Amino acid sequence: MNPGQIAVLSASGGLDSTSLLLRLLAEGARPHLLSFRYGQKHALELEFLGRNVTQLRARGFEIVWRTVDLSDVGPLLASSLIEGGPPVPEGHYEEPNMRSTVVPNRNAIFAAVAYAWALSLAEQSRQTVRFGLGVHSGDHAIYPDCRPEFFERLLGAFAVGNWGSERVEAFLPYLNCDKAAILRDALASCAKLDLDFDEIFRNTVTSYAPDEHGQSSGLTGSDLERILAFDAVGRVDPLSYHQPWSQVVARARELRNQYLTNR
Repeated sequence: MNPGQIAVLSASGGLDSTSLLLRLLAEGARPHLLSFRYGQKHALELEFLGRNVTQLRARGFEIVWRTVDLSDVGPLLASSLIEGGPPVPEGHYEEPNMRSTVVPNRNAIFAAVAYAWALSLAEQSRQTVRFGLGVHSGDHAIYPDCRPEFFERLLGAFAVGNWGSERVEAFLPYLNCDKAAILRDALASCAKLDLDFDEIFRNTVTSYAPDEHGQSSGLTGSDLERILAFDAVGRVDPLSYHQPWSQVVARARELRNQYLTNR
């Protein structure tokens, strides 16, 4: 990456996009964050993202942040993550669980808007712009719109359907990573940037069912994946849960072992 290169990043305030933001900063990019309100139950994630943006700007990092309101779209989408939808299920990321928590075409919708912004910035600056997404896979069933073949075809369609697409570089470094690998990348970026890892990740929301303070029971699929990732890298999650960390980890391990035994 060229120092000072513009990078458009679809940013949710979760662990993955926050890690990618840190990586872009460590590489000298000028991040342009694009967030979305789409009627998600866990919209608190955007408030937490705002805390990190404020802290990073105070440290001298140049960050542009825009939020797009798609709240009228939310009621059209069948998902337990949308306000008015069924309860968010608990348990490991097994396929029935994931089918409930998938938001139809979400990554395509977000990527389309972010890519359009990247195209526009490239045209205005007459420079190459990076287009980043923190999507990743794992050791469980994968959402259809997180699969490598989905993004290969989607980005191909974007390239065919736009003038100037040669000036937009796709940047999906976590596509074939699990959550633990993403955390290790974030740790390396924090070390390079002289940032407090715990302070940054205390201001992230991964849970699909947080309370009003951002705390979680630690029992939804997104929670369990995060907890097991912190456990795998030997770190205590700086987020607070409804139970002490030792109990949260023990329960996550138990549910993972049940999943591995039954699959």
